[in-house]
Amino acid sequence: MASGVTRPIGMFDSGFGGLTVARAVIDLLPAEDLVYIGDTGRYPYGPKPAAEVRGYAHELAWSLVRDFDVKAIVIACNTAASVAFEELAAELPVPIISVIEPGAHALSLTTRNKKVGVIGTVGTIASGAYQRALAQADPALQLTATACPGFVEFVERGTTSGDEVAILAEALLAPVRDAGVDALLLGCTHYPYLSRVIADVMGPDVVLVSSGDETAFALAALLTKANSRQETGRTGIHQFLSSGDVQWFADLGRRLLGPELANAQQWTTGGITT
Repeated sequence: MASGVTRPIGMFDSGFGGLTVARAVIDLLPAEDLVYIGDTGRYPYGPKPAAEVRGYAHELAWSLVRDFDVKAIVIACNTAASVAFEELAAELPVPIISVIEPGAHALSLTTRNKKVGVIGTVGTIASGAYQRALAQADPALQLTATACPGFVEFVERGTTSGDEVAILAEALLAPVRDAGVDALLLGCTHYPYLSRVIADVMGPDVVLVSSGDETAFALAALLTKANSRQETGRTGIHQFLSSGDVQWFADLGRRLLGPELANAQQWTTGGITT
């Protein structure tokens, strides 16, 4: 087993959305190695039963530990984090963080009128995870939480603008816009890719909050506290894996994240297949 410092960071998501978090981590911690699994063969997680998503999350997290010897894990998927974080935190031999708590904390600091909104998948909103995290961050917050089915599918088809997306956004975002929120948390890691459409619907007085950067900061603090942060002066090695069509994952991922996806590989329960 490699030392704690040189072992990679592990990260998983239902597909492409977590690449927004991966981008933030790579930019903030360029010396760190990273292993990212996109579970594109079983996406989207949002409409699936909680027990099914929980099973996927356990499988992916334990693969990162056993097959890749990671030193920490980021659940870069709001739906998976909302149903599996507490169990995984209790059983995994490495520290784990999710996108939920950092995002909720950032939202609580952003609002001026204490009226905030959260949008996410059906599974995330139904879980109540953000409702609990925001109540803990600031009990005075007035929260409007709304599910946005269809957003993930648009992103993973590579459609992030146009009339069809705009019409859906107008309909889905009406509850949070009508509630008079001044800060809106994008409670799904896919949603930053739709930020321009969402901003157009919500108007210029509403601040959009994405948890990607905040999660990267939380990860950096965790690694520093554990004395397992990689020294600067090196360029990290980044592995990207997909449980589905690797070529599609690489092509769309390059457009969404960057050239790091060029050498994407296939993931199965036992790790990498060739």
